[in-house]
Amino acid sequence: MYGDDATVRKILTESGDTWAVVGLSSNRQRAAYGVAQVLQRYGKRVVPVHPKAETVHGEQGYASLADVPFDVDVVDVFVNSDLAGAVADEAMAKGAKAVWFQLGVVDEDAYARTRAAGVDMVMDRCPAIEIPRLA
Repeated sequence: MYGDDATVRKILTESGDTWAVVGLSSNRQRAAYGVAQVLQRYGKRVVPVHPKAETVHGEQGYASLADVPFDVDVVDVFVNSDLAGAVADEAMAKGAKAVWFQLGVVDEDAYARTRAAGVDMVMDRCPAIEIPRLA
């Protein structure tokens, strides 16, 4: 288990409300689209990060984390596991307080690096599943 319940709760309730969702596009068939909707319902600002830089759920999109012109609190990662480590590194460089790898996204080295840097991280879990449990 990568991310105990206390860490999940901390990220969802204390780490901040600006979530960059890496891999979020306007494709309604993708999991990121629905998860971002749930996060918004629970009061999170969702910032789409995708090469297309599309506006999604009313929020301006950006091609990369580095292009986001403001601070982000949490980086939610919807990319293949082999690309996720680089996103975790970008999240740390951006100053994010937490990194969340979605269900099926696993990179143990990235998890170790992120935690060693003092950044909270959850891996292979979904905030849209976890956040309603906190209510």
